[in-house]
Amino acid sequence: MNTTPNTTPGIFRRLDAEWAELCADPGVRGAVYGWLMADCLAVEVAAVTDSWVRALGPEQLLAALRPTGSATGDALTDAVLRALLDRAAGHGRSAILAARIVVQAMIPAAVRITHGQIRPFGGRTLDDVGHMTIAALFEIARSGKVLGRPGRPAANLALDALRRVLADLAADLEPRGSDLKVAEELADPLDPFDPACACMVRCAATAAGLDETPAEEELTTARLQLLELVLDAMDDGTLSEADARAIAGHYRSTPAPLSDHDAARAAGTKAATLRQRRSRAVARLKTATRSTAA
Repeated sequence: MNTTPNTTPGIFRRLDAEWAELCADPGVRGAVYGWLMADCLAVEVAAVTDSWVRALGPEQLLAALRPTGSATGDALTDAVLRALLDRAAGHGRSAILAARIVVQAMIPAAVRITHGQIRPFGGRTLDDVGHMTIAALFEIARSGKVLGRPGRPAANLALDALRRVLADLAADLEPRGSDLKVAEELADPLDPFDPACACMVRCAATAAGLDETPAEEELTTARLQLLELVLDAMDDGTLSEADARAIAGHYRSTPAPLSDHDAARAAGTKAATLRQRRSRAVARLKTATRSTAA
């Protein structure tokens, strides 16, 4: 998004102010228009943003990167983001600008990651963790590591950034020894989901569109385990995005799952077809889980 609440760390407000300047820069507008034309995405972006093709600029590009909830819109979002990541992995000012736009598109995820790490890692300010998150997103975008990976690129970016932030925060704690405050806040060691791990799974699931539980509600261990299994299955290609959503959306308690009839209508298919697809997806997930355990 191109705006963030005033309650968020200053780094995000500064990025929004910088974004407004980039949008007003004729050189940036020309570069973005050229990219969209070269990548054959201009007509589709103009259509979803209700714009003239020749008027396309950074604002329309960012709008096209926002999730829409529709299969067609999400496919365009993924195509635009992959095109940007491809450019960001290159060289020169064009690559840096592409990575900067990727960061702007990922600000909502960055805000969630930042707020999620303050409690597990006491002593860090929101702005400290915000800087770390933005730096991680920029470096990952420039590395090209997300390109070619199965699953939605935005979800992969968010997950990689969260892993990088967790590793950096953990490394900062090691030289000082165990922090008593942090130790007291960790979950029972028999529980596979300490706060940091739970946050990582939850952020990744939210970014992938697998979980709609209100932010103020805690996820049960069973729910986190299911989401982790589904995310891993998406990463290795066992489950498609649609299969993963079918499983995660059906086996949940908050919010209550849609009936098969309503879910099928929303997906534009039949209830029987939806049930068959979910059954096959669950079977593949079980097989993959058994193979991993073996």
